[in-house]
Amino acid sequence: MIRSVFKGSGSALPKTCVTNDELAQRVDTSDEWIRERTGITQRYIAGEGETTSTLAVEAARKALENAGMTIADIDLIVLGTCTPDVTFPATATIVQKELGGSGFPAFDVAAVCSGFLYALGTADSMLRGGMAKNALVIGAETMSRILDWEDRATCVLFGDGAGAFVLSAEDVAEDGPGILGSQLHADGEYKDMLYVDGGPSSTQTVGHLRMKGREVFRHAVTNLAQVLKDVLEKTGYPASAIDWVVPHQANFRILDATARKLGLGMDKVVITVDRHANTSAASVPLAFDEAWRDGRIKRGDLVMLEAMGGGFTWGASLLRV
Repeated sequence: MIRSVFKGSGSALPKTCVTNDELAQRVDTSDEWIRERTGITQRYIAGEGETTSTLAVEAARKALENAGMTIADIDLIVLGTCTPDVTFPATATIVQKELGGSGFPAFDVAAVCSGFLYALGTADSMLRGGMAKNALVIGAETMSRILDWEDRATCVLFGDGAGAFVLSAEDVAEDGPGILGSQLHADGEYKDMLYVDGGPSSTQTVGHLRMKGREVFRHAVTNLAQVLKDVLEKTGYPASAIDWVVPHQANFRILDATARKLGLGMDKVVITVDRHANTSAASVPLAFDEAWRDGRIKRGDLVMLEAMGGGFTWGASLLRV
């Protein structure tokens, strides 16, 4: 059967790391307040000359190197982001140009924190359908550019970064590697719980991120636990078969509550929220790349990826590495 097989990953972070104590010098907050509610200790913030595309390009180059490929091998780029460099063209086309590619499809997917899962699902469908052979799937964000730095309830939660996968369409055995199954969902009924109060059509401004934290937390735990169960049922695997869960890194309490609902120990959950904070669409590939490069995730492992973001959007994907 044709599956989208993982070939390599890469990630990138801005140069500037901002600790909670440093943030407390400009925002009415404290290290204790942030740690207690989120588990976050620091985050990386994009500086001058650093954009969503520059971070995406760095992550993509590392992913290509890790996969033993060059841009000449790639015939599809799908990039998940809610913080594009410009309204248009798509940031994916900027990445394509900077990498030295041309001619093949390159486009963005906007699903906020679920953006990488949506991009992964889109690329997977195109690879299995024969529209491409080798794909770069990227999640990249500069969330710091849309934060209200006077709103301590939200600005302490986010950071910037990028992560990328290289996937290849390959004919594999039923028990072989690749993306085994995915589920994606959205419910616009809850769009006012996590949103940006600006945009080119409505206000002609960039706007700032706004969030009703308690409501988002409640929906996140319920929705993520359900979509993980749905993917396991779809693919025929029990939760006990999962080697690693790589979740969207929003809040340590959400990670813990979701793992508990599935009966999984936190020793099976890849956690980077303490050092990266919430990097939206970048968080899943960032966390995966760290665990892949330090040897925790190995070939043959069964890995569950999951995320939820504004919209609401949410989804999960089961991958045999």
